[in-house]
Amino acid sequence: MNGKLPDSWQTALGEELDQPYFKELTEFVEEERAAGPVYPPSDEVFAALEATPFEDVKVLILGQDPYHGEGQGHGLCFSVRPGVRVPPSLRNIYKEMKEELGHPVPDNGYLLPWARQGVLLLNAVLTVRAGEPNSHKGKGWEKFTDAVIRAVSDRPDPAVFVLWGAYARKKLPLIDTDRHVVVQGAHPSPLSAKKFFGSRPFTQINEAVAAQGHTAIDWRVPDLAG
Repeated sequence: MNGKLPDSWQTALGEELDQPYFKELTEFVEEERAAGPVYPPSDEVFAALEATPFEDVKVLILGQDPYHGEGQGHGLCFSVRPGVRVPPSLRNIYKEMKEELGHPVPDNGYLLPWARQGVLLLNAVLTVRAGEPNSHKGKGWEKFTDAVIRAVSDRPDPAVFVLWGAYARKKLPLIDTDRHVVVQGAHPSPLSAKKFFGSRPFTQINEAVAAQGHTAIDWRVPDLAG
């Protein structure tokens, strides 16, 4: 993998890259890339960690695996590149944001403004074969991203962990719930959106962030057109 672990995460995670499982994972992903398109591009595999340095994490939102359509996934969970149509789950996140906070629905799905404020947009699996969701599941990424979750949990500075859906909630044992706040709820996908709507996650997150002594997140996403 061309993607390099960002410096701020090296101390917390550097040893993971030397583990046998990670070497096998690297070989697997390289073989997959040789056989056909894999998303995101190799230089964006660690984009979430690059956008949100270790010491800056206030909120960790956990996704499952990258979008598998061309040009969609760019390394931040739920986010798509500028100019790419907003996917259904993110549309539902925006709908809840508008109802809950009154923020307008933006014209794009580019969530980098969240990441730059300390929202780590982490997928549990960091690569996917084009057109085949979950195709890189169980190959080792989960061990690595579990280490990311543990590293944030082990920091002295508290954070807010956002676990939407049953898959994400399985990660609860990795989190020290005595020191951190966990916001749980239904997944925003169309399959479970009825339960997601009205759950007021943004208010819960910002109340916890403020109680932890951090600046609240501005959830507005700027329009990119004109």
